[in-house]
Amino acid sequence: MSTKNSLTITDNRTSKTVELPITDGTISTMGLRAIKVDEKDFGLMGYDPAFMNTASCRSSITFIDGDEGILRHRGYPIEQLAEKCSYLEVAYLLFNGDLPTPAELKTFAAEISAESSLHENMKGFIQSFLPNAHPMGMLIGAMGALGTFYPEAKQVLDAKVRRQQIARIIAQIPIIAAWSYRHGAGKPFISPDPELGYTANFLSMMKRGSEARYQAHPDIVKALDVLFILHADHEQNCSTNTMRAIGSSQADPFSAVAGAAAALYGPLHGGANEAVLHMLNEIGTMDNVPQFIKDIKGGSSGRRLMGFGHRVYKNYDPRAKVIKGLADKVFDILGKSNPLLQIARELERIALQDEYFGKRKLYPNVDFYSGLIYQALEIPIDLFPVMFAIPRASGWLAQWEELLLDKEQKIARPRQIYTGIELRDIKR
Repeated sequence: MSTKNSLTITDNRTSKTVELPITDGTISTMGLRAIKVDEKDFGLMGYDPAFMNTASCRSSITFIDGDEGILRHRGYPIEQLAEKCSYLEVAYLLFNGDLPTPAELKTFAAEISAESSLHENMKGFIQSFLPNAHPMGMLIGAMGALGTFYPEAKQVLDAKVRRQQIARIIAQIPIIAAWSYRHGAGKPFISPDPELGYTANFLSMMKRGSEARYQAHPDIVKALDVLFILHADHEQNCSTNTMRAIGSSQADPFSAVAGAAAALYGPLHGGANEAVLHMLNEIGTMDNVPQFIKDIKGGSSGRRLMGFGHRVYKNYDPRAKVIKGLADKVFDILGKSNPLLQIARELERIALQDEYFGKRKLYPNVDFYSGLIYQALEIPIDLFPVMFAIPRASGWLAQWEELLLDKEQKIARPRQIYTGIELRDIKR
């Protein structure tokens, strides 16, 4: 007898029915295998290009409700985390399930600080890249190479070893990022300063010149920390899915992070805020915004509205609301006026009032303002995806560890629908 929490499927080919239990709003697609014509039949599979409606895992890390514009980590709204927490507190939360006490945060920060040094040979590795090499390509290569310095990292099922590699990656990815930037700029490498916090240290390693210590404005440090929080994790996106897929083979975390970073490198993922800047530069002035909107709606100009819409969010991206206010603060602190910021505000104002965009659920996403902030901090455009990868490493690693501890998970191996020639012989 069927229950309310089940789905009954009738196979019209055989008139047989199969009842599949519904759990957490899903059915197990393995249950479809019972639907077959005869014993030789493999059984039905689900077909879902790009995983548009397939849940590949259970996770307690990040919750998103795209229709309502909600993003929470371990139950905490992203708006509260951005306002009240530091990036390291959020990283601790992702790994451990709860925000740290002051004592726990001090211990965690000390663990990160203890791993904040790269092997001397890594300097030569980074310097071996051409000066015009893209920083993201350098980060991917360096992260993969870094795993060879820690052969014990292969022991992914050892909790103590695993946590040490997590600390190493969080500590060392900003060093790789800063050194990649300085290599391209022809500047000497700057080592971490043990007296500085995580975000302030990154700014120091990037920007310090001949002075004994680089002192960034505290509000600028906080702004970058907020950006790191907003990018720390975002559920099962392309790069996180890649991290989990690589991790499912029990590869070391350095290799998995390199693969995840490679997925992030793509312009459809980590390069969106760069595309927003190009769009704003193309618009040129506020007077051109109405015509740009008209061209977008006409659809024949080849122009694209960047920084609006999202694969998951069908409402205003909650991270975008935080970043919009952050942009105002950063420009006020720096005493800069950026015409692109004015264009962005006008573009957002007109688009949000236009029924065309509302019907299509096109709202600003996290990338709409983040590039403007990075630009104001004098971070070059080709470093934007690296700025994304630094904080996202904590999310990748939290998801990776969750995968390893999930007894339902196996090595990732999607099925396919073969569309090639069935059989032929070589005739010679």
